Amino acid sequence: MIKPLSLLNQRINSNVMVELKGGRGYRGILEGFDPHMNLVLRAAEETQDNQSQRKMDLAIVRGDNVIYISP
Repeated sequence: MIKPLSLLNQRINSNVMVELKGGRGYRGILEGFDPHMNLVLRAAEETQDNQSQRKMDLAIVRGDNVIYISP
């Protein structure tokens, strides 16, 4: 059985899409994470209801807001 954190570890330095509660999300390159699924994304783009809101060099996403992470 593959553990979720092992899958995330395989996605380091790859593009991911993160869906958050409230229709918000981020797309960017996964730079790191911790056991609470707090994420660090580089070259990130914030989205609201799949519409681009802003771009940023670095985004830190709190794990308890994450609904899913997709490659």
